[in-house]
Amino acid sequence: MKRVVYKWFVVIVIVNLIACQTVETPEQLRIAISKVIPGKSYQYYIKWIKSVDTSISCIDMYHLGIDSALAVMENCDGLLLTGGEDIFPGRYGKENDTGRCDKPDFYRDSLEFALIGKALELELPVLGICRGHQILNVYFGGSLIIDIPSDLDTIIKHRVKGTYDCFHDVTIAENSILKDITNLSEGQVNSNHHQGVDILASDLKAIAKTKDGLTEAVQWDEPYGKSYLLGIQWHPEKMDYANPLSNKIIQKFIAEIKNYSEIKSKKDENLH
Repeated sequence: MKRVVYKWFVVIVIVNLIACQTVETPEQLRIAISKVIPGKSYQYYIKWIKSVDTSISCIDMYHLGIDSALAVMENCDGLLLTGGEDIFPGRYGKENDTGRCDKPDFYRDSLEFALIGKALELELPVLGICRGHQILNVYFGGSLIIDIPSDLDTIIKHRVKGTYDCFHDVTIAENSILKDITNLSEGQVNSNHHQGVDILASDLKAIAKTKDGLTEAVQWDEPYGKSYLLGIQWHPEKMDYANPLSNKIIQKFIAEIKNYSEIKSKKDENLH
């Protein structure tokens, strides 16, 4: 009896192995996310992504460690830099202002610098939101306003404590990614931040601004021949998805990572 059971077990294993070799399954898209905390507001990013494509795998880089995160990036199709605490001001020459910032997360700053570098090396599409938008500017050599209420002469409210129901208008530049994505020249976005772009990095171009002149979105200054890159100051993942400045942005990002994945697959096929 044992022999019969064993023979059937062997047959089942062989059949399963053949099936795995002959049945092709679609390649799952993978987005590297710089920081995700279960049960926290970071889950809005996951929900936002899944609203377009439920099959996408979202990978939290923060809890992997830098070396492991960079290794995982090799098999990802895009990088999303999320919002969060202030970037250490020593990264952009304002270390003396550290006391006016959130408590620094030096590990996160180092991780995200490494992730951006790896994404550029792999030519991955990159989307930065709020802090993610700011760290892109810092990575490329720009600086930040330490505290908008104190340092910027403005009557526009960029943050209301404890809520994302603070809204303001933005003007969108012609001949920009954002204009192409949304077909808008202006729109309304939510706002919850006390820092923003001060000196813009020379590699980047401001493509959306508020009436007080604060940069609300950036892209490559010279995008030709470069991978997709967009930084936005607001939180589209927490806006009404019907707003083009929410859903159109994630739809475009996912279209870009699908395009990246297809190109990568063709390159891999040619190598073999």
